[in-house]
Amino acid sequence: MSLLLSIIVLGILGFLSGVLGGIIGFGTTILLVPPLIYFYGPVATIPVIAIIAIIANVSRIFLWWHEIRWRVCFVYGVPSIPGVFLGANTLVSLNEKFLEVLLGVFILCLIPIRRWMRAQKFYLRLWHMSILGLCIGFLTGIVATTGALSTPFFLAFGLSKGAFLGTEAAGSLGISITKSIVFHRLGVVDQTIMTQGVLIGLVVLIGSYFSKKIVLRLPEKSFTQLMELVMLVSGITIIAMSAFTIKAPL
Repeated sequence: MSLLLSIIVLGILGFLSGVLGGIIGFGTTILLVPPLIYFYGPVATIPVIAIIAIIANVSRIFLWWHEIRWRVCFVYGVPSIPGVFLGANTLVSLNEKFLEVLLGVFILCLIPIRRWMRAQKFYLRLWHMSILGLCIGFLTGIVATTGALSTPFFLAFGLSKGAFLGTEAAGSLGISITKSIVFHRLGVVDQTIMTQGVLIGLVVLIGSYFSKKIVLRLPEKSFTQLMELVMLVSGITIIAMSAFTIKAPL
């Protein structure tokens, strides 16, 4: 497979995923995971995604700095770090494909669950976010993408648009950094993987910059509907990726 083709494909998808992720807070990995698995294989994809996520989260933190709820970040972020260690170290004892299918189905189920929670006017409390952080951290240590999983819960806490985007990014930054460190210690991350992650991440960064104007003009109802649409695509994509994992020929 031509190196030039992989650069073009990942460059275009990196920019688009940066715009999408910058608008709704997730979706970056959903667009990038399938081509990364195709070009580089599933093993290298997880640490590359972690590096890209660091850059994407940093960009959203700077874009929405003044709207971040730092208390939520702390309560969510701190428990997530040991969760990542636990997830990465228990990966070998789990059926990863089954877990990813289960995760995809759960994300699909979260769409009607979120609507029900909103109809019942059910909102999460601060301590609920610590449990969420631990669970998301654990799952992030096992599978490549969990961005869509936390979204309904941040919305149920009462966050939306800029406040959601900045707070979720700041809270998840520790997860991405911890994940990169863990996989480096496990010998999965090398210089090539770091370079690939940084280069794609920079393209994602450019896409994120263009997203802020879109978010500011987007009505809250449209913002929520777009999230649900991407959650639907995310769940289906994760299930499909687990069922049909292929890699480009050398």
